Amino acid sequence: MDKLCLSCDIFNLIIIVGGIFAFIASIMAYLITYDEYIHHYQSAKKPIKYALQAAIFTFVLFCILTVGAGYFLSLYIVTLRWV
Repeated sequence: MDKLCLSCDIFNLIIIVGGIFAFIASIMAYLITYDEYIHHYQSAKKPIKYALQAAIFTFVLFCILTVGAGYFLSLYIVTLRWV
């Protein structure tokens, strides 16, 4: 039972930290994309739309990577530590 609890704690910690970094990465993707696209369009509507798409894609990608990494790391750390 201790292995399962430790695995859940590590997984939850990785998800929280990954969520924070995913949020920061999406903000940075928005700012970078908006700054690049604002030079190519006269109105601000399209750059905002494209920057939001890039930010959402970045957030989803980082969340998926975090869940995958959290799952494998929690299994690896638990088996390595308690064998």
